[in-house]
Amino acid sequence: MSEGDSVGDSVHGKPSVVYRFFTRLGQIYQSWLDKSTPYTAVRWVVTLGLSFIYMIRVYLLQGWYIVTYALGIYHLNLFIAFLSPKVDPSLMEDSDDGPSLPTKQNEEFRPFIRRLPEFKFWHAATKGILVAMVCTFFEAFNVPVFWPILVMYFVMLFCITMKRQIKHMIKYRYIPFTHGKRTYKGKEDVGKTFAS
Repeated sequence: MSEGDSVGDSVHGKPSVVYRFFTRLGQIYQSWLDKSTPYTAVRWVVTLGLSFIYMIRVYLLQGWYIVTYALGIYHLNLFIAFLSPKVDPSLMEDSDDGPSLPTKQNEEFRPFIRRLPEFKFWHAATKGILVAMVCTFFEAFNVPVFWPILVMYFVMLFCITMKRQIKHMIKYRYIPFTHGKRTYKGKEDVGKTFAS
């Protein structure tokens, strides 16, 4: 392998200035993501704020309805993945090669593991809003459409998809939301200890 063949290397074997700049930028971005991880409520408030700003922008510009529709479909897809278990119980009914959700009272409790974790859901939703916001700066994405049809179609799609998801949750008895750690009562402590 000759000098400069590896990714980001300049002719002299050192990383190029552009490569170092984008590497450093990626490290700073990852650092901010890592710092934001414990602040769930703040992250979602910022995302809702961005979404509100985006909606105001679309309302004031009176356009980019296709971009908004695509953003809505993307968010719906993320939300369904967030509500779904990592291992689909309908696929695990016949096979015994992996973990499954308990369906009977006497089965062992297994925690709900999401297909799309909350942090990745937030990150993808926020990036989607930012990409849609950038798209509103380009006239090429302003495709003329009759927006009430898009709204009606999105509402129908949302209702059908959520109905299917709720039926799936009822059939396989899982709840994707938990509030705190579940505690179990053990045997009562009689207070007697045995000494040898």
